[in-house]
Amino acid sequence: MTSVPAKTSSGALDVTPAAPGRLTVLHVRETDGDAPRRAAAHRAEVLRSVAEHGAVLLRGLGLKSPAAMADTAVALGIEPMVERERFSPRREYQRAVYSSSEWPSDEPICMHHELSYAAEVPAFALFGALAVPREGGATAVADSQEVLYALPDDLVARFTRLGWQLTRTYREVGVAWSEAFGTDDPQDVDAYCRHALIDHEWLPDGALRTRQRRAAVLSHPGNGRPVWFNQAAFLNELTLDPMVRAYLTDVYGPDSLPFHTTYGDGTPIPAAAVDVINEAYRAATRSEPWQVGDLLLVDNVRMAHSREAYEGDREIAVMFGNPTQLAGHVLP
Repeated sequence: MTSVPAKTSSGALDVTPAAPGRLTVLHVRETDGDAPRRAAAHRAEVLRSVAEHGAVLLRGLGLKSPAAMADTAVALGIEPMVERERFSPRREYQRAVYSSSEWPSDEPICMHHELSYAAEVPAFALFGALAVPREGGATAVADSQEVLYALPDDLVARFTRLGWQLTRTYREVGVAWSEAFGTDDPQDVDAYCRHALIDHEWLPDGALRTRQRRAAVLSHPGNGRPVWFNQAAFLNELTLDPMVRAYLTDVYGPDSLPFHTTYGDGTPIPAAAVDVINEAYRAATRSEPWQVGDLLLVDNVRMAHSREAYEGDREIAVMFGNPTQLAGHVLP
């Protein structure tokens, strides 16, 4: 068993440095006051720690509700972001505060950067533990700067040159287009897609098909280092469980899957490339078991995140913050 380094004091917080495969944990010492007030008292140190480590677990806030989660984000100086182009079904507790993805508990969710296919992406992703499962269910992270350096040079060069392309067909599987775009008016969707450089078409059966091309490798807006920022593997059908993939292909056909990724020029991503990307994520994965009241604060551009399979009740509130347009991200 890997030992966890002892706590040290840093400013007004106790810090447990990250051991291999673990996260940096910031322990709030105060026992009085509510979560937003405690977060505000440690704002500068928390944000410095996120800039240094990419993700930190803030423990001891006593987070108790979605409303407290929203107030805590604001107390940390993070601007809440309404989700657009949603991929996974989720409930909305209140404006800009959501449940975690409603995905079967016995299936893990693979590593990805939230909304890396959108024209405007969240700089931060926040996860607050309101109820924790009996077993598993951690929200793990992986540093995509490390992932980039672990990938083969020829694969990185091809993705750097071509970018990646996501095709979505909105039908009854997953999220309806009205939910994803936050409107029932097709003209609003048309306008959004034009602005975000998304090719789209309305199919004869009323379904919507979109296609967007994005950069796969970017410079981090804070530290300038290159980062592997995409969902080329996560949203590739080859990452799906083989039985699920076979079912979707049988129902919709290979050209009308709910989601599909390719290189930016439309050529297929080989299975071997998908496998090596997912393996690089696995090697870089870090996690920490949830405790009720925890807040995980993630630099969404630098760090991918995932969800372990779990048993028992799990309630994680999710927020996205500081909408950002990344230089060179949207490709024509």
